Amino acid sequence: MVIFRVTQNINIKTTDGTLVSYFKLKNPSNLINDTLYITTYEDFLDLKRVFKSVDKKYQLKVIEETRLTSDKYFPKELGILNKNEFNTIIQNKKALVTKNVNFSENLDYLSIFLNASNNSLKTQISNTLKQDVKVAILGNMGFKVGEMVNSISALRIFYEELKKTFKTVTIDIYLNSSENKQFTRDKQIFLNQEFINKVTALSISVKKLYEYDYYVDTSLVTKNSYYDELNYVDSWLYKFGIDYKKIENNRKYNTLSLNNYKPSNALKSKLNEIKLKGKILLFHPYSANVNRSIPRDIASDLLKKMIKKMPDYTIISVLQIDGVKDESYVCLKDYSKSFLDYAYIISWANKIITVDTATYHISDIFFIPTVVIFTDEKLIKRVDYYNNAKAVLVKDKSKNLSLFNFKETSLIVNRFEAWKELKIKQIIKLLD
Repeated sequence: MVIFRVTQNINIKTTDGTLVSYFKLKNPSNLINDTLYITTYEDFLDLKRVFKSVDKKYQLKVIEETRLTSDKYFPKELGILNKNEFNTIIQNKKALVTKNVNFSENLDYLSIFLNASNNSLKTQISNTLKQDVKVAILGNMGFKVGEMVNSISALRIFYEELKKTFKTVTIDIYLNSSENKQFTRDKQIFLNQEFINKVTALSISVKKLYEYDYYVDTSLVTKNSYYDELNYVDSWLYKFGIDYKKIENNRKYNTLSLNNYKPSNALKSKLNEIKLKGKILLFHPYSANVNRSIPRDIASDLLKKMIKKMPDYTIISVLQIDGVKDESYVCLKDYSKSFLDYAYIISWANKIITVDTATYHISDIFFIPTVVIFTDEKLIKRVDYYNNAKAVLVKDKSKNLSLFNFKETSLIVNRFEAWKELKIKQIIKLLD
């Protein structure tokens, strides 16, 4: 975490309209102050960019962390401790600058210098006499939908473990917000959990943090080595100080409540109309990452083969798949306007075929048979705890003919050969 003050008063509005206000430091002799602020390192960098874009007079001044954390009344950090993060990064930046290259601003490299040593949550809370505790989660638990859905599973287990010791546990989440264009979506995902009390925006004032007994600092977690080595659920359990190997696999399920969600009449009507025709298969061939996406021509060809080989199904997608016009295919792109819209659409499917996106993390919640097409063997671990998901690996057979250190697409051959070998008949068989 980073503790700081601002040089000028300023208001920043999040995408859902939440106003985050910053005021110049008042009463500097009192560090338990509502004009001293705390945020994650990622959000701090975003905030600096926002301030710079407004005017150079708007600046952030970092406060030495130990001036606060050394106070015996300062809330206790749980899980892997992220002490003196800002100073640690500043001190080690020089090591990432060489004669030929500068990695000093690269978060993947900076995270190497942060603590990743395992801690025991049970030990950390063992000496607490209170029966009612409040916990603040500082920062995002993942930045993609799939990551967040899985992190919630770990957070639920974290809550359950705390409940073994305390009578009541209140968890509030403070999300990165300074330049988070997906803040509304992220907030929506976490708010749909019964064990989460509140979801709001960073930064949080020092005075406000003192209202909590514990906090978890998620700063740069997604850049850490254990986050890459483990699947998402286990990596967050590790962060929380919980031995993921001792947690039964049947506790690592995903949850999502649609009780407070109201789909539009148009969406309900359309899905009911499709359901009357018979069973529904959701096809999701594209990812935000082009390397995980099915090439467009091949996606279109696969869809045509599905229509032919699965006459009992209406095939739906929330993405436009060009070159296919058939009454057995329905594009719902115009109906899927939010995360909960998409989750609701997924819940109607009888079967799903998808590339590596959030789709299969959500389909697990609704026990829907799903085939996930991966392009990276290391990532197949993401379905470890999904009983209804089966993985298919498409290996990249492309070769770069360039002798230089840059990628020239015209010199890459066999880029789509592996995709061409994908057999829809075999995928359908996996769904049975």
